[in-house]
Amino acid sequence: MKRTAFFISDGTGITSETLGHSLLAQFDGIEFEQITLPYVDTLDKAEKVIQQINAAAQRDAERPLIFDTIVDEAIRSRISEADAFKIDVFSSFLKPLEQELDARSNYSVGKSHAIVERHKYKARIDSVNFAIDNDDGARIRQYDQADIILVGVSRCGKTPTCLYMAMQFGIRAANYPLTEDDLEFGRLPESLAEHRHKLYGLTIDPFQLAAIRHERRSNSRYASLDQCDFEVREVERLFKKLGVPFINTTNFSIEEISTRIMAEAGLERRMS
Repeated sequence: MKRTAFFISDGTGITSETLGHSLLAQFDGIEFEQITLPYVDTLDKAEKVIQQINAAAQRDAERPLIFDTIVDEAIRSRISEADAFKIDVFSSFLKPLEQELDARSNYSVGKSHAIVERHKYKARIDSVNFAIDNDDGARIRQYDQADIILVGVSRCGKTPTCLYMAMQFGIRAANYPLTEDDLEFGRLPESLAEHRHKLYGLTIDPFQLAAIRHERRSNSRYASLDQCDFEVREVERLFKKLGVPFINTTNFSIEEISTRIMAEAGLERRMS
C-alpha cells in the first residue's frame, strides 16, 4: 500500500515534517511518498500546491495526507479545499491552548525556528564548529572545553552523532577513533586518559561495520569481517575494563543515539 504525504508550511516546514514523520512512522505496512513544501505564504503559491495535491490524488486513486503549519487563515482555508486528508497543526492545538491560557496566539510565521535569542543561536554555531574542529582526534588540546568525547572504532557513527548533539542541543562534542594499536595495548591514549570522565563509547555490530567500511575502502583488510570483529570485540572489552559507558549503535538512529547519550551522561541542553 502506498500513500502520498505533504508537509506544508509558510515557514521552513521543519515542524510539519517532524510531526508528520512521527505519526507516519507508526504505520509499518504503508509506503509513504513524502513531499515537503516550505514557504507557501501567498494564495498564488497555495493554488499551485492544490494542483500538486489534486494531481497526486488522481495518480494514486487515494487522498494524499496533508500536515500543515500555515499561520495565515486564508491560505490555510484554501488548501483545505484540496482533495486530501488534512491535519492542521495550528488549528488543532493552538485554539485549545488559547482557551486554556486565556490568551490569543500572535500567529507569527516561522517563530519556532527563527533566531529569537541570539546567544542561543551563537551557542549552536559555536558547538557545530567545535565538533568539526575536534573530529577524529584532530585537536586533542581542546578536550578541556568539551562537554563529552565520543570514542570508538572507525566508522561507528561518532562524527554524525557529535554534529547532531551540537546542532540540536548546543553540546560541545569531540570524538576520537581508537586504533588497532590502542586496542592491542588495551589502554587509552594519554590525550584521553586525563579526560576519562568525559568519555562515552560507541560500538556496532561487526557485520554492519564491515558493510559501512566496504563502501569507503572495499576489499581491504580495514573492511574485512575478521578485522571488524576483532576491533569491536576489543573495544567493548576496553570499555568494560575501564568502566567507560557505551552504546551499541547498530539499531538506533542518530537522534536516538544522541538522546540516550545525553540522558545517560547527564548532559543538559543549552538550547530550548
